[in-house]
Amino acid sequence: MPSATAGSWTPVALSADLPPATVMPAWTPAGSIALWRSQSGHASASSDRCPHRGMRLSHGFVRGEALSCIYHGWSYSPAGGCIRIPAHPDLVPPETIRVAVHKVEESNGVIWVAVGEPAAQPPRFDDLVPLRSLTVESNIGALEDAAGAKVDSDGLIRVAELPWVRLLPAEQVDRTLIHVMIEKDRRPSDPVAASRIAEAVRRQAEARRKEVA
Repeated sequence: MPSATAGSWTPVALSADLPPATVMPAWTPAGSIALWRSQSGHASASSDRCPHRGMRLSHGFVRGEALSCIYHGWSYSPAGGCIRIPAHPDLVPPETIRVAVHKVEESNGVIWVAVGEPAAQPPRFDDLVPLRSLTVESNIGALEDAAGAKVDSDGLIRVAELPWVRLLPAEQVDRTLIHVMIEKDRRPSDPVAASRIAEAVRRQAEARRKEVA
């Protein structure tokens, strides 16, 4: 698992899972975040706690270009500054009221969030198409065993049984999020086959974890 200070990228979600004007919880090695997309389509990653009462911002809502807390409606810009306090509509919030934010990069249908200060951009997967995401109650080592391949230099696991299927893992606390990807220009039936093999890999990885528990 990447260090929170080493400088790395975490693939936290697929672009298709974050439509405009929505927010969702996500996780990086530095902790939980609120991943959100503004009405105009800009993706942002904020700390998951409102500084007012500590409510999770991932339970909040998006209006326009701001993320708002579900509790008292305090609103934050993509840069993290508080821009509105509904109980005091005429007040300009002080600059000291803000949430921590993380750098976000979005490419090839994957949303990446920076941990620390990465030295390079996240990898690009120009020849792959994202399909779906799965949560696996196991670690990356068990996933590698189940898939029959190791994580490569781009962070992908090529499934031995179907080599045109890749798994992009992001290890979390006691589980692993995997993004299932397939090579471009496959047959119309291949996404179904890829989804099935990913489910099979998940079951095998979880069974391996139980065996060693």
